[in-house]
Amino acid sequence: MATRRLAGVGETHRNELTRPVRFPILSVKKKPPGLPVFLYSPLTMKIGGLHKVSLIDYPGKISAIIFTQGCNFRCAYCHNPELVDPKLFEPPMPHEEIFGFLNKRRGKLDAVVVTGGEPTLQPNLIPFLKRVKEMGYLVKIDTNGALPEILANLIVHGHADYIAMDIKAPLEKYSRVTRTEVDVERIKRSIDLVMRSGIPCEFRTTLVKSLLDQEDIRKIGELIKGTRRFVLQKFVPSKTLSADFLKESTYNESELEVFKKDLDSDIEDVVIR
Repeated sequence: MATRRLAGVGETHRNELTRPVRFPILSVKKKPPGLPVFLYSPLTMKIGGLHKVSLIDYPGKISAIIFTQGCNFRCAYCHNPELVDPKLFEPPMPHEEIFGFLNKRRGKLDAVVVTGGEPTLQPNLIPFLKRVKEMGYLVKIDTNGALPEILANLIVHGHADYIAMDIKAPLEKYSRVTRTEVDVERIKRSIDLVMRSGIPCEFRTTLVKSLLDQEDIRKIGELIKGTRRFVLQKFVPSKTLSADFLKESTYNESELEVFKKDLDSDIEDVVIR
């Protein structure tokens, strides 16, 4: 498979490919008490679900969506708690069930979206994606950007055709919003890698009123200034990691239009979703 040069990326970012990677949830030598056996194995891609067809998740393509188990963030508003909290995990789907489905859908589906959870935590992600690509599918990765070395590998070796990165907050609020200790320099490196990758990409922020205000959105816009696409996602309190957030709210359409107008001069396509 041909490799891709990262436009304008210096030696510091190219070195992401050789840095040791830690998998905060999955990489353990001894199974911790209470951790399900199927989450312990470092060799298997943990797949928590499959959505067989989507017309909206990969722009302009018909896709299937694969949901991975495990995340290093604990965003209270997360709408996939069953993919984040190990106590809620179901036994993972067998790989051959996934590939059997994809084999039957060749010519009907264009792409596969791999989301989570956080896909880049999966030790077997790259060989899994290589197999998907060998079947003729485009691949979109949804990520929180916590592991820039994995993103660099995906980009340089052509394992991803589209990247969507969530920007949780301005950098100074990252730990508060994600409820974890976050090395924001790694987030900045991932933003830079994605923006310079030369492949289609988008950034996304979920808007919860109690967590982010208009100034926060402006700061996020500065972080990704010059990118082509930024999605402002309305928070929908239907299912959340923290039950308290079922009472939270998002911004109304007129408020979101104000945010959009603030960003329009620096970002080509600001989308309200």
